[in-house]
Amino acid sequence: MIRDICKDEAFLAQKAEPATPDDLQVAADLLETLAHHKDRCVGMAANMIRVNKRIIAFDDAGTYRVMFDPEIVKRSGPYDAQEGCLSLTGTRPAKRWETIKVRWKNEKFQERLKTFTGWTAQIIQHEIDHCDGIVI
Repeated sequence: MIRDICKDEAFLAQKAEPATPDDLQVAADLLETLAHHKDRCVGMAANMIRVNKRIIAFDDAGTYRVMFDPEIVKRSGPYDAQEGCLSLTGTRPAKRWETIKVRWKNEKFQERLKTFTGWTAQIIQHEIDHCDGIVI
């Protein structure tokens, strides 16, 4: 189901709760909402559809991915970026890392670990900020 985009900064500033297998429908809604906004959006976190769970969805070079409980475990190559967000007006500065290693759970709640670089790494960092209640 395509959900409305949350623009309430007080809600977005809350730290997300861990995801559970009961949240699979939230992930499906997140993917559908992301696909609906694909012309101007490359990633979303669950709080952007007003669900306070640690779930992100993003475009990884043309393939949509979902991560449950993502966390960055290693980072290198800091740089400054300007980012926009469907939930916020305008663009804002953000400190990002060129290379990140992320640990997360897949749709079967199996733990995964992978290194991401460049644009995909930047998208993931933005969405994990959402999970952490960081409103950039």
